[in-house]
Amino acid sequence: MFNYLANPNRFLRVQQRVQPFLLAATVLVLGYGLYLGLFVAPPDYQQGETVRIMFVHVPASSLALGIYVFMAVAHAVGFIFRHPLADAAARSAAPIGAVYALISLATGALWGKPEWGAWWVWDARLTSMFVLFLLYLGYLAVWQAVEEPHRAARIAGIVALVGVINVPIIKFSVEWWNTLHQPSSLLRKGGPAIDPSILTPLLWCMAGFALLFLTLMLYNLRAEVLSRRLRQMELAQAGAAA
Repeated sequence: MFNYLANPNRFLRVQQRVQPFLLAATVLVLGYGLYLGLFVAPPDYQQGETVRIMFVHVPASSLALGIYVFMAVAHAVGFIFRHPLADAAARSAAPIGAVYALISLATGALWGKPEWGAWWVWDARLTSMFVLFLLYLGYLAVWQAVEEPHRAARIAGIVALVGVINVPIIKFSVEWWNTLHQPSSLLRKGGPAIDPSILTPLLWCMAGFALLFLTLMLYNLRAEVLSRRLRQMELAQAGAAA
């Protein structure tokens, strides 16, 4: 599959076939997850109704981290194997990751006000998540500032590969430093420390957010491939005219 989709024409055909099914799966899974989380899951015995923020905050936060890792891996593949769609895939994923990071920060603030008494504190987890959001913005700024695609891909790839070191900092910040943010309740030794009545809708929401990312990323990637093809045609016409 890795080599099969290296051909842009082949990718466009595959994307066009799978996109409707992927979109339908996204609507069903995400819709069901949000329904369970917002209307079916019981209030938490400590957080009350505030716990419902978690059904958006946790998936957005997890995907924001995962997408940045995906971008770094995609650029590494582009550098090593010269895969023609690697840097395009990373660029297509970046704006979605940035939005997820922003949602994470916003919902974290909504949760923090009733729980901590403040919209924002310079906690290690919150601060490192804010740094991730800035890395996304910097990455996107490189693509906008550098006109030549191959040079932009190289610079953006360096930003992604260097910035990925922030991901484990975010993940382990609650263990390395004394923070207000609660430790991980999902990925931990001994299994999740979450009641099934809350864990089940949370997993559905996480799957829905992941499908939403994949759906939007493929749309963006299709637009990126067509944009590059149009640019090549314009350059060829300009060369012929000269």
